[in-house]
Amino acid sequence: MDLAALGTLFFLQVTVILAVARITGYLAQRYLMQPRVVGEMIAGVLLGPSLFGAFSPDMQAALFPADTRPILYVIAQMGVGLYMFIVGLGFDRKDFAVNAKGAAIVSVAGMAAPFLAAVLLVPWLLQQGGLFGEGIDALQATLFLGAAIAITAFPMLARIIHERGITGTTEGTIALSAGAIGDAGAWVLVAIVLATLNNNMTNAGIAVGGGLAFAAFMIFLGPRFFAYLGRRAEIKGVDNGLIGIALILYMLSAFFMDAIGIHAVFGGFLLGTAMPRGKLSEGLKQALEPVTVVLLLPFFFTYSGLHTDLRVAGGGPLLWVALVILLASVLAKGGASYLAARWVGQSNRSALGIGALMNARGLMELIIINIGLQSGVIEPSLFSILVLMAIVTTLMASPLFELSRRIR
Repeated sequence: MDLAALGTLFFLQVTVILAVARITGYLAQRYLMQPRVVGEMIAGVLLGPSLFGAFSPDMQAALFPADTRPILYVIAQMGVGLYMFIVGLGFDRKDFAVNAKGAAIVSVAGMAAPFLAAVLLVPWLLQQGGLFGEGIDALQATLFLGAAIAITAFPMLARIIHERGITGTTEGTIALSAGAIGDAGAWVLVAIVLATLNNNMTNAGIAVGGGLAFAAFMIFLGPRFFAYLGRRAEIKGVDNGLIGIALILYMLSAFFMDAIGIHAVFGGFLLGTAMPRGKLSEGLKQALEPVTVVLLLPFFFTYSGLHTDLRVAGGGPLLWVALVILLASVLAKGGASYLAARWVGQSNRSALGIGALMNARGLMELIIINIGLQSGVIEPSLFSILVLMAIVTTLMASPLFELSRRIR
């Protein structure tokens, strides 16, 4: 495809992506009592082979040809990473420091229980056949399935917390912090599994060491390193120069985290948490949030949806596999997070809310299982089961969270 045709098609793609995202987001909020982000996630699936591609494969292929997928991918990664940078700007470091112990306990519980479930499930799943790739051993299968069950819809979690107005509360801070810690751990484990496929543990070491070093810098040195930007904003306001510097820093952070094999979203989020509070953080949010949320973020959902085909879901024995995995996922992640939140002193209402939020998988799950499918760790049948699990647990999050609000 020549550049002129590519540019023309791109504008049409953007039109369709934005229109479908706004419509489904409105419908989800208006009629399903779900946050807009759930509708936008569904929009991505609708534009993919599951619906659009099923009813009109020629039109879907013409609108989203393979030549354009790399462009959509890059914009998707920039959008979701930039959104997490904005979330980080609103992250209260003082509240995190106060609740760090509780967040760590919730995170560890939310990781340990899913991996225990994976340990119990994998021998049975391997006996079923056709779920894991050829040559995948029990340890690799357990690590990958545990990460898939343990993952939290971190970007979606952030948007639900924002839309429900609990940003900065103890409940919101613990959920967001635990989600960040847990998801970072899950990505590291996925990197380890991928490294073992090529017998290259160096990549896993780079991911773990580089991620810890970056997080340590942003947590302990970042606030001092970026203090000058905050002082400049207090004196001169947030001008285009400061916005440009912030975007350069974001791009570097996203590059580093992607380069070491984790994910750009964590680079953006950690940078946001390290930026000075006050006029700088508020000005950056006002400047970047509208374009990021309305224009860029729907690309993330669409790109993932284009690689999700629910039609490959099987029936018969696989139905029982799907039900067992769904039940185990909800009890392990949501149940363990609830119990851990109660352990650290949260009220029953708050703990139920945290458990409901942590149980959502969203498109972070879709990203991980797409990686697993493309690398041969899992087969299409297990991929489809995990997609269904991701959708169901995400749809559960808001109703269960609202139900928890009614408990005293």
